Amino acid sequence: MSGRTGLTTVTFGASRLEGFLCRPERAQGLVVFAHGAGSSRFSSRNRFVADRLEAAGLATLLFDLLSEPEAADRANVFDIGLLAERMVEALDWIGTRDDLEDLPVGLFGASTGAAAALVAAALAPEKVSAVVSRGGRPDLAGPALSKVLCPTLLIVGGADYQVIELNLSALEMLACEKRIEIVPGATHLFEEPGTLEQVAGLAADWFTGHLKMPGQAVNRFS
Repeated sequence: MSGRTGLTTVTFGASRLEGFLCRPERAQGLVVFAHGAGSSRFSSRNRFVADRLEAAGLATLLFDLLSEPEAADRANVFDIGLLAERMVEALDWIGTRDDLEDLPVGLFGASTGAAAALVAAALAPEKVSAVVSRGGRPDLAGPALSKVLCPTLLIVGGADYQVIELNLSALEMLACEKRIEIVPGATHLFEEPGTLEQVAGLAADWFTGHLKMPGQAVNRFS
């Protein structure tokens, strides 16, 4: 990662969460990543998507939602409320940074991280302009789904049959602008050739089309 332009290592919050922040010149927005169970800021899949978003003119923040001792307790890994609190903690930290506070923020969640992103969007609607879920479990956000105000895109693999049903159920509960995209032939981790590229393209289009600061008109490119 050391060769990427604008990349810095950051630590923030009471739990001293560690992350990678990349802010390209003339960034149009910032996307915060929420990884799933068993993953981290080093996730190769999220890194792949982040690279595509950066190429589209967006800053990215990949960080660990739990400290190492916390992650050792499996109960924490699946505690959506706790993970969402950490997302909000990241949003609060962004607001303290002179180089980031002017950027509209989107959330990109994978697996259980998608539920955490959606709960965070419901808890801090004034700070989140768009959400994208990759192979996520948005159903785990529960009642918070109906409180999400920002445009939300759910991306699911076409061969991830059970998760498709869970995403369709979650889609019905969302009252915001919403869409589901099913990537043909993809399984849960989008390991099939070309499928993660499709995810990255869909996410880039969604964020560049919907990220805006409160009170601004939406700048749609898609």
